[in-house]
Amino acid sequence: MKKFLILIALLMIPAVSSAELYRQGPYFAGFVGVTVPEDADASGAFHDRIQFDPGLNIGGAAGFDFGAARLEGEISYKQGEVNTVTDKDTNTSYRGVDGSIDVTAFMMNIFVDLHGQMPITPYFGGGVGLAAMHQSDTYDFNGGLLYAADDAIAFAYQVGAGLEIPLNRQLSLDLAYRYFATSTASFIDDDVIFRSHNATVGLRFKY
Repeated sequence: MKKFLILIALLMIPAVSSAELYRQGPYFAGFVGVTVPEDADASGAFHDRIQFDPGLNIGGAAGFDFGAARLEGEISYKQGEVNTVTDKDTNTSYRGVDGSIDVTAFMMNIFVDLHGQMPITPYFGGGVGLAAMHQSDTYDFNGGLLYAADDAIAFAYQVGAGLEIPLNRQLSLDLAYRYFATSTASFIDDDVIFRSHNATVGLRFKY
C-alpha cells in the first residue's frame, strides 16, 4: 500500500508543478536570436536577385495571458546584410557587397497555448503589423554604388510556434521560431519583399 501511494504521488508531480508554475495575467518579454533572410528579387529600376547573410534578430513584447491564448504587442529588429547581388538581365554577380536592408517591425500577435499536464507549454500563432525598413547605400566590391540609401514602410506578418519552459512562478524561458515577411517595400532604386526565418531564445516575466 505504501509503495502504491508513493507511485500516485510521483505521477501527480507534473500536474502539481504545472499548476504551481502556470499563471494568467500581464507579462513582458525579451528575446535575441538569428534571422536568416531568403533571397529577394529586386524590381523597378533593376532586375536583381539579392542574397543575404544571416543576421541579428532582437526584440521585446508586452501582453496579457488569458489562459488559452495570449495577446501581445511586439517590437523587433532584423538585420539583413547583403552578400551578393546578381543582375538577372546579364547574369552578372557582384560578390562581397557592402550594404544592408534592416527591418524594425511593430507587430500585434495572438498565440494559442497548449497547456497540458507537463510544465512545458507548446504554442503557435502569428501576427500582423508594420515594418519600417532601411536600405543603406549598397556598394559592389569595386566601390560602385548599386543602390542608394532610402527608407520605406510596408505591411508585415509572421507565423510561428515555440515552447514556454517555466523557471519559477513568474519567469519562463521561451524558445521560438517565426516566419516573417513584408509586402513590397518601394525604395528609390528598387522594390523588394523581405522574408526571413527567425529562431530566438527569450525570457518572459509575468507579474
